[in-house]
Parts: sequence; structure tokens; C-alpha cells
Amino acid sequence: MRDLTPQEVADGLKEGRVVLVDVREPNETALERFPGAVLVPLSSFDPATIPAPPGSEIVFACRSGRRSATAALAAQEQGFDYDSHLAGGILAWKAAGFGTAK
Repeated sequence: MRDLTPQEVADGLKEGRVVLVDVREPNETALERFPGAVLVPLSSFDPATIPAPPGSEIVFACRSGRRSATAALAAQEQGFDYDSHLAGGILAWKAAGFGTAK
């Protein structure tokens, strides 16, 4: 499992090499979201639905980092090579000074 910092994720998004996948539930993402993230709630998680352009890195995110790690492990169990997550989730993202969308 690769623990990425908010800065690493932000840089990857800016450079277009990261697809950020938010695994929080709709009631959570309705309040605030990661800008540009793909929403794939853990309650109905299917890694096959994640858009993965060639050469991109899939990075999972949630509120604090626990569910995103679970999603990465679940994707790996299903044969996907997705092993990265945003350590600390949206809490770390905001603490690092990055904005959210509503």
C-alpha cells in the first residue's frame, strides 16, 4: 500500500497523471468533495467502474484514510493494480491547505 501525501496527490492531479477516486458515501460527498474526483462509494464498490486512462495512477481517498485503504485492498483482491491512497483523507487534504468543492 502506498500512502500518498496531499501534495503528491495534488501534483498528480495537476499533471494529469492521477485519477482520484473518492470512496465516501453520497451523503458525505454532498457536503464537500475533492475537486475533480470520481465518486465510487465503498458501499457499492466495483473497481471495474473506475475510469483508468492508460498510464494514470488510481488513488483512493475518503475522510481519514481507512476506507481508502480498504478500497485499494479490495481492488487488488479483484485483480486490479491499484495500491495508492491519500493518507489522512480529506481531513489531511484540507489541513494541507487544499480546497474542496460543494
